[in-house]
Amino acid sequence: MPLTAVDYGTMVMLLILVAASLAMCFIKDLVHAVIVYGAYSLIMALVWLQMNTPDIAITEAAAGIGMTVLMMVAIFRTSRREE
Repeated sequence: MPLTAVDYGTMVMLLILVAASLAMCFIKDLVHAVIVYGAYSLIMALVWLQMNTPDIAITEAAAGIGMTVLMMVAIFRTSRREE
């Protein structure tokens, strides 16, 4: 059975997920790591949509948005301002 365009798209998204996971481990700046986490969550929601599971995709998107906002607030409240 040959691969379709959807299969190739899913493989590309999975490779992006692996790259984002590795990037989150090696990025030193917390704000940039949170931005990569937000992108990871978005791509993961799209993967769930590709697999015809919209309920899990909506949950992933909502949890990703919530965690990204909470982490950004925590970073900005605890970081020292350089003046």
